[in-house]
Amino acid sequence: MRVFVTGASGHIGSTLLPELIGAGHEVVGLARSDASGKKVRELGAEVRRGSLDDLDLLREAATEADAVIHLAFSNELMMSGDFAGAVAKDLTHVGALGDALAGTGKALFGIGMQRTADAKVNATIDANPRSQVTQLIADYAQKGVRSVTFAIPPVTHSNLDRHGFIPLMISIARRTGISGYPGTGENTWPAAHTRDVATLYRLALEKAPAGAQLYAATEQGVPLKEIAEVIGRKLGIPTQSIPDEKVDEHFAGFPFVRIDFSMPNDETRELLDWTPSHPGLLADLEESHYFH
Repeated sequence: MRVFVTGASGHIGSTLLPELIGAGHEVVGLARSDASGKKVRELGAEVRRGSLDDLDLLREAATEADAVIHLAFSNELMMSGDFAGAVAKDLTHVGALGDALAGTGKALFGIGMQRTADAKVNATIDANPRSQVTQLIADYAQKGVRSVTFAIPPVTHSNLDRHGFIPLMISIARRTGISGYPGTGENTWPAAHTRDVATLYRLALEKAPAGAQLYAATEQGVPLKEIAEVIGRKLGIPTQSIPDEKVDEHFAGFPFVRIDFSMPNDETRELLDWTPSHPGLLADLEESHYFH
């Protein structure tokens, strides 16, 4: 297939491109800068130079493709504190891509979790403004689009992870001299290796049905205390609980540290015959690349 990928030079994209190309697919990666374009080209894909905000470009690229994998998001806007603004932009981007594909039977893949039978998971979904984007993508399944949503775990780890939850935890531990965790540290974070996630995208491209909700976690939930203990040992600093009244101060700039849910993957494995083969989170931390 000819696949158009946004966020092609990012954390997941830079692993996904060679995964798709190695399986015989033709890939076009959106690049908003010369540096991103160079990276996409070096990964073996064709470069489509432009911005997400160029909606005509998005529509044209989607029309020319057999499938669209939308990984990009306005992270700079989100990190500036305007999460609602970033979501509004994403709704516009997804709308342009989806409308271009409507009635064609072509694929549109996006990130997000849909409603589940788990009340705790639904509380997490409801608290995330990006749930609006997930619903929009899911709705395109009723408009002649093979739309599929991917629940990407909050920890997607590998030596390519530079700005995720784990680098943030390590940065805070270095800054404070303590590898901390809120309360008992029993809250769990679903996790997956970047390369296993890329394999899941490729399998979905080849055989996922319209409307599928895929859970990309290879580990349903890793207790935060166990993560903090490995970080503390690797950095040679104490690991300890942070009292609730001091959590916001200690983990300043990291409001998601209290996230607590699990992400089962049995149905995803069975549907696509997905067999993750890369190290789990704690084993990956032991390999030390996060601490270089």
